[in-house]
Amino acid sequence: MIYFDYAASTPMSASSLRVFTEASTRFYGNASSLHDVGSDAEMLLEECRKQFAGYLNGDPNGVYFTSGGSESNYLAIMSLVRAHSHKGKHLITTVTEHPSVTNTFQLLEEEGFTVTKLSVDSTGRIRLQDLIQAVTEDTILVSIGHANSEIGTLQPLQEIGEILNDRGILFHSDCVQTFGKVPIDVHSLGLDSLSISSHKIYGPKGVGACYVSPQTHWQATIPGTSHEKGFRSGTVNVPGIAAFVTAAGDMVDHMKENEMHFRKLRDRVLTRLESQDGFYIEGHPISVLPSIIGLRVKGLEGQYIMLELNRRGFAVSTGSACSVGQQSPSKTMIAIGRTPDEAREFIRISLGMSTSANDIDALLDELIHIAARNRAAKA
Repeated sequence: MIYFDYAASTPMSASSLRVFTEASTRFYGNASSLHDVGSDAEMLLEECRKQFAGYLNGDPNGVYFTSGGSESNYLAIMSLVRAHSHKGKHLITTVTEHPSVTNTFQLLEEEGFTVTKLSVDSTGRIRLQDLIQAVTEDTILVSIGHANSEIGTLQPLQEIGEILNDRGILFHSDCVQTFGKVPIDVHSLGLDSLSISSHKIYGPKGVGACYVSPQTHWQATIPGTSHEKGFRSGTVNVPGIAAFVTAAGDMVDHMKENEMHFRKLRDRVLTRLESQDGFYIEGHPISVLPSIIGLRVKGLEGQYIMLELNRRGFAVSTGSACSVGQQSPSKTMIAIGRTPDEAREFIRISLGMSTSANDIDALLDELIHIAARNRAAKA
């Protein structure tokens, strides 16, 4: 099977797996225990926190390790909103957010908050003027994901941060898809909080991180929680965190060469498909993660293409893995102006560090063959 679903999950890297095994053997104690075994685990945990903060140009005191990106999104939004609810009841997000963000805002709406969902243009980007017009004196928090997980479009976080910081509004971003692939500096982007997941960057599943600026007040979602300074409950997964931070360091260290690799592969896809009828690349032409290629094949449902490719030994997706099982068409496709039928044509090809030009050529050969065979059958 040739894998093209790295935006959904990645295999653990050799260095991450090695650290996970070693940490599980040597640092198995509970980091909250007072004996020496627990103290050793705590020392490793705090060193991981310090290293990870450096990758964000942040403060170690703002790093909280979690079970993944979805929990990080939930905890960041809920803990910040509840801590600042006395200032206002208005929140802003977008129509294309990850389900973990969308569902959290739905919960807050049920608690009495008002949520404005910004639309996006045909490339998946918000319009900054829409954000400015949506802000009211009652607005306390805005959550806008860094990159769309289906089409890879990048949002202008720095410009958004400037708008919100000037107005004293909290700014959260889901950076699960972008961390390790594009530079993230919490200060230059004006972020108060962000979310990251380990298994998107060749680390273990079940581990993630949330960064909340130490200058930003937050309120524990579960009163009395003792782990991670009260940010979340549950014994801290020290071996998983050590493996996660190792994978994060590898990604940051090789960010530029990985970006060049992805851009070459992306260009290979675009060059090949631009001469083919009925193939449409979705997303922003410039401000986009090169490792995510969202496309449609006219007249063919994405699910059919995915199953046909799977039968031929290729793994692609029809969108976010967190939305699998839903019968409705991709909300991203609908948001950028596609009809329901066009939205159902969508498939996502996402690239990894081990993806080769030969892999791309083999996939495109099959994809073009499937489309040609379908056109012939209809004719």
